[in-house]
Amino acid sequence: MQHRVAEGAVAGRRGGTYNETMLTDKIAVVTGASSGIGLAIAKRFVADGAHVFITGRNPDALAKASAELGAGVTAVQGDAGNLADLDRLVATVRAAKGRVDVIVANAGVNDQLPIAEATPEHFDRVFGTNVRAVFFTVQKLLPLVADGGSVVLVASAVHGKGLPTLSAYSASKAAVRSFARSWAAELKGRRIRVNSLSPGAVETPLLYAGAEDRAAVRELYSSWIPMGRIGRPEEIAAAAAFLASAESSYSTGMDLVADGGYTQL
Repeated sequence: MQHRVAEGAVAGRRGGTYNETMLTDKIAVVTGASSGIGLAIAKRFVADGAHVFITGRNPDALAKASAELGAGVTAVQGDAGNLADLDRLVATVRAAKGRVDVIVANAGVNDQLPIAEATPEHFDRVFGTNVRAVFFTVQKLLPLVADGGSVVLVASAVHGKGLPTLSAYSASKAAVRSFARSWAAELKGRRIRVNSLSPGAVETPLLYAGAEDRAAVRELYSSWIPMGRIGRPEEIAAAAAFLASAESSYSTGMDLVADGGYTQL
């Protein structure tokens, strides 16, 4: 069953003034939204007028995120890499709203190992979560996506870089970038725009995983970034809102990089 978006999509700027309801009445799904970038995106979408379905593996973290977001959110516990959980997500969205206007495939892991130490389990975990889960999240939700909808795939600024210990991770995010191109071409007949979003270093718990000295990590990353600081989750959420809304109505198949200039300068 296909759904068509009403004519006259909400514009994000009118008369030079920011419109705080750029996703009014839209139905969005954001995976991996218990914390970090995913939670920030869900917050922004709710503020912009959307009803947001959020997912996460940890039920306690998901419940906390749902309470923080308040009205306008439906939490569906599950693993984006588990097909049965994805089927349950689709069934929940279909029963509650009957359609999806925006998909944000954000769930991912950032496991790092040098190739000499990498195991099949490491490789399968990275590609299973960052590639396979993204593929089937979009595939399974696609029948509910309204014609004229938007799909945002969260990649990474390092998908085009060569960095030690990140070979599996960077390759997985390069695959996500490739999905955006292929699906944009495949879905253009339904006016569904597909774009990727590539954040750089962002102030989230994931950035400091395994680190004993958070200040040292922050200082190191900041020294690499032309803007001299790491990003805020809200800045990535703003980029996601742009790609999700009519503000980016002439953009599809693109990669929006938000990394403080790290890969660009």
